[in-house]
Amino acid sequence: MQGGANGEASEFTDRSIRCVDCSEQFVWTVGEQVFFHDKGLKNEPKRCKPCKQAKNDRLAAISASQVAGTKQKIEVNVTCAQCGQQTTVPFYPSQGRPVYCRSCFVEGRAMTAKV
Repeated sequence: MQGGANGEASEFTDRSIRCVDCSEQFVWTVGEQVFFHDKGLKNEPKRCKPCKQAKNDRLAAISASQVAGTKQKIEVNVTCAQCGQQTTVPFYPSQGRPVYCRSCFVEGRAMTAKV
C-alpha cells in the first residue's frame, strides 16, 4: 500500500489491540490507521467497534437527559473484581479501576473501617 501524498511506502500494518471495555482483541486495520494519520489523530483506538458504539450511545443518552432536565437511571452490567459474580452498578466504571458486587463492596468497606 502506498502512504501519504508523496507515494512513500507505508509503515502501517494491521494491528491487534485489546479493547479496554470488553477485553476482546480487535484488528486496527491499515485503512483505519491511514485515516487516523490523515486526520492527525495521535492515539490508537482503545475500544472495539461495538464498545465504541455503546459508549457513544451512553454519552448521547446522558447529553439528551441533561438537555431535557431529567435524571437518567444508569445500570451497567459488570463482573465483580473480587468474586467474579455478574452484577450491575449505578455508574459507568472508570478504566482500570476494580468494580465490586454489593456484598464484596460492603465487606471491603467493613475491612477498611476496622484498620
